[in-house]
This record gives sequence, structure tokens and C-alpha cells, in this order.
Amino acid sequence: MTATIHYDRSAFANADDGTRLFYGVRGEGRAMVLTDGIGCDGFAWKYFQPHVAQHHRAVHWHYRGHGRSGLPRDPSRIDIVAHARDLLSVMDAADVESAVLCGHSMGVQVSLEAYHQAPDRVKGLVLMCGSYGKVTATFHGSDVLKKVLPTVIQFVEDNQGLVRALWGRIPPAIAFRLASLMGEVDGVSLREEDFRWYLEHVASLEPSLFLSMLKLAGEHTAEDYLADITVPTLVIAAERDTFTPAALAEHMAQTIPDATLLMLPGASHAAPVEQPKIVADAFDAFERSKLS
Repeated sequence: MTATIHYDRSAFANADDGTRLFYGVRGEGRAMVLTDGIGCDGFAWKYFQPHVAQHHRAVHWHYRGHGRSGLPRDPSRIDIVAHARDLLSVMDAADVESAVLCGHSMGVQVSLEAYHQAPDRVKGLVLMCGSYGKVTATFHGSDVLKKVLPTVIQFVEDNQGLVRALWGRIPPAIAFRLASLMGEVDGVSLREEDFRWYLEHVASLEPSLFLSMLKLAGEHTAEDYLADITVPTLVIAAERDTFTPAALAEHMAQTIPDATLLMLPGASHAAPVEQPKIVADAFDAFERSKLS
């Protein structure tokens, strides 16, 4: 059974095209909106959400087509701009006027785009293991993914039955071992049961939706307006992140005025669940110095 994170209350927001968006709230106080990476429904926040919920109102939501949210009413609206609008719709439904936006992986792009759309509603940014954009052109330090993704998407469209039958069929224990051996995750500090949560949710997604969302994320960039960000920003990067190489986070932190950078030695793209205490302590220090 797929794991979840605990909420005090949960509900649904309506996106402007009618798509139902799930969100859960835990704790009271200053609002923080937690935004996942693609293919996730809370995996990255397993340890961070209960930590921040001790003193904050942590609002976590699911992308359209993910977790408990509905499939997009408008299938074309699965790009970063649409996700950012959805984030703001969730804030409206949760009665959150302004918040600290916290994103992991693709959630970094979504949080940056939400700031771009409504800067007056953002009190701060916490950007974990993500890039400002064009992620498919930098995956594993090359643009191979960007080049092959259109062909893969077309294959999926032409062979939906076969792909759906094979999608997510690798046993979690084997997938975890392979990911560890290939350096995609830190097999020492990451618990297999946490990685299983991620795999089970990816397996539940429509393959064409997942791949199309990834392609569109690769076409978006926030680089042009990083220098215009005026709210306190914490950038957390992982030294061994192969999905969004650490150099991208360093560039982002250098471009955003007065941003704070934390580089996690030995960590992978799954750093928030590999090194949860260091991440939590870094956020607490950032809050005391920048958000208080």
C-alpha cells in the first residue's frame, strides 16, 4: 500500500479549468506550501513536513494527475505555468493569503513561476534539489534526455497497452539496488521503504502524462527573472545530484539576490529523505536569520 504523510485536515481546490486538486494541511502558524517533484505525492516531505508543522501551517498538494488530484480537465494544461496557477488556486482554497513556498525538484520551477505570477503572495522561497529550468537539457549533465524524449513519447502514444502493462513492473527492491549502484540515490542513507513510496506512486501514473509533463518542464525556465526575486531564499543542493546537477543550484543561488546556499556532501536528488536532520536544521537557521 502506498505510503502517505499525515494531515490534520484535507480538502480539494478547483483549478481554473475545473480540475480537482487535493491538498492537506498540518499544523498552525505561518503558512508554508510544499510542492513536489514530478511523479511524487509527498515522498520528499516525509520528514520535513512534520518538522515544519510543529510551528507552521504546512500545506502540501498533489499535481493534476498525481496522488488524489484528478486528471487534468484540459490535457494541454500540464506545463509549469499551469502548475503554478494550480498552486495559487490551492492557496486560495486553503485560505492562505501569503506563504513561504518550498519546492523539491520540479517543484523548484513551479515555486519560482508562482512567485513570478504573484510575488506579493510569497514571503520566502526554499528551493531543494532543483533547477530554475530546462531540466531535460541538463539531466546527467547532458541534453540526451531532451533529444530522445519526443521519440519516447511518440512510442508511448503508439503502444499504450504495452507500455501500461510494463510501466512500473521492476520490483522495488531491485530498482532500489540499481539506483544505488548507479549513484542515482545514496543507498546508505536512503531507506528502501522511502524509495518504494516513490516507485509505487510513479507506477500509478499514466505514462503519457508523466512523460509529457517532463517534456514541458524541460521547455520552461525562470532564469530571466531570478535576479528580480526580492524575498529571502534558501537554496539546498546535493553534491551527487544527477537529476539536477549541483552547479545549477549554485548558479541559481548566485543569481538570486542575497540567497543562502547549502550544499549537502554525498547527497543525491533525494536529499530531503537522505539527510532530513541537516535539511531541517538548515531551514530553522534560515528562518531565524532571514524570515523572522
